[in-house]
Amino acid sequence: MRNYRPGKAAFIFIFITVALDMIALGVMVPVLPKLIVSFQGGDYQSASRLVGYFGIAWAFMQFIFQPVLGSLSDRFGRRPVVLLSNIGLGLDYVVMALAPSLGWLFLGRLISGAASASFATASAYIADITPAEKRAARFGMLGGAFGLGFVLGPAIGGFLGQIDLRFPFWCAAGLSLVNACYGFFVLPESLAPENRTKSFVWKTAHVLGSLRFLSRDQSLALVAAAMFLSYLAHDSLPSLFVLYTGYRYHWDAQMTGEVLAIVGVAQTFVAAGLVRQAVKKVGELPTALTGLACGVLGFLGFAMAPNGTAFIAALPFVALWGLAGPAFQALATRLAGADEQGTLQGAIASLRGVSGMVGPIAYTQILAWEIGAHFNPGGAYGLAAALLAMSLLFTIAVGRVSVSARDVA
Repeated sequence: MRNYRPGKAAFIFIFITVALDMIALGVMVPVLPKLIVSFQGGDYQSASRLVGYFGIAWAFMQFIFQPVLGSLSDRFGRRPVVLLSNIGLGLDYVVMALAPSLGWLFLGRLISGAASASFATASAYIADITPAEKRAARFGMLGGAFGLGFVLGPAIGGFLGQIDLRFPFWCAAGLSLVNACYGFFVLPESLAPENRTKSFVWKTAHVLGSLRFLSRDQSLALVAAAMFLSYLAHDSLPSLFVLYTGYRYHWDAQMTGEVLAIVGVAQTFVAAGLVRQAVKKVGELPTALTGLACGVLGFLGFAMAPNGTAFIAALPFVALWGLAGPAFQALATRLAGADEQGTLQGAIASLRGVSGMVGPIAYTQILAWEIGAHFNPGGAYGLAAALLAMSLLFTIAVGRVSVSARDVA
């Protein structure tokens, strides 16, 4: 009989799985745009448009396929979905490494978006093996693995890319396939047969079904809305950071890279260290509210900072915003059954896919308009602050609904 281990060892396994997966994704970050430029014969204007299309396509595939993979993990278990995802990603990175044309590279990016299921499935895994009161802390540590991957991955990719633009793709393929082998031998299944759905539930596996799933309960709908607004605000960081600081503060590549590394380390520290203490002392809802309030202050600081020093001074507030994500995840898991955690995480990942399609276009267009109108840029980060303020209001509403429900009971 298979051993469904709920202990610390199982968490370490899934932590390493996510870290390796995120490193593999991060390795490609600094070289994929340059490879696209090379396919366009050095035409940066054309390549810039294509980079945006690649990003939207990847997010769209996440939006479509994450609910499917989440429902599959509820039916067949987390382990096979994680392993097949890693194998699929590894083979896909090989295709991208060998891509003879831009079309093949784009196809690889589409497959990558469909197969990148590890984070959502890993979140369901954590919900399986962790008592409800400890989930926020472990979701925070999982976020730390995510951050660690995106600190180490781009650094590795940048180094290998100096040798050859194709090397990072081979490295990503190797990491994903090694991850699959690692998981095959040591990753235990977390979802016992009695907690699995009896059949594949199509009505919650497609996008519209997953959204209906999130809206079935008022508290869950409010948490999902707050999370979506937070994701949408987050998309301002990868979309704007380099362009904004380069244009407004004239930062060079080295300065930008150093500050981004500091941001990654700070966010990892908050997610992996502070979340557990905060939730232990004040609970999940106050922790989420505190994180969102810090995020509002941080993005307002970004928008109004007259110089680079003032911009850097706002970074700690943005880092503390990282308190909110794990607390949201823990709140959401309390509102779904043991046989629905994969469906829940797939639906949440689908929301992240929507934000990934909408956010980058909106933020970059605002910045472009401000530059063209010769305004001091900052409106896009002001929009991110407004979105977090709205998320804060939805989160307050979650607390009021919970209090009302207890009063009725």
